[in-house]
Amino acid sequence: MTDRYEKHTPDPIHSLIVGEPAPPYLRNKICGHYQGRGKKAFSIIDNLQVKKYLDFFVVVGNQREYVVFDDFCTCSDFLHRGGRCGHILAMQIARVTQEFESYDLWFYETIIEEGI
Repeated sequence: MTDRYEKHTPDPIHSLIVGEPAPPYLRNKICGHYQGRGKKAFSIIDNLQVKKYLDFFVVVGNQREYVVFDDFCTCSDFLHRGGRCGHILAMQIARVTQEFESYDLWFYETIIEEGI
């Protein structure tokens, strides 16, 4: 699905209810809208790979953890293609459904502690 299509079609993520997991019909609608990226987003959520820190969301990927902030992600898909990657979609869905691990820490401090 192209970004042009996304701009002209209502985003099914807006139909999610705060604090409730996406029901099957809405999961299907989101997956149909975003295709592979939607399926990847729900796989990330189902595997509890979304973390909320005080400053950022972090999504655990196959290779590493990716910082996600609004419509920005540090993954190569986003950096090369632009638009919403599966990590951004996972964060946006998890933010509404509250399906994330919450950390009472600043993510940048964990980076400093790890010497990155």
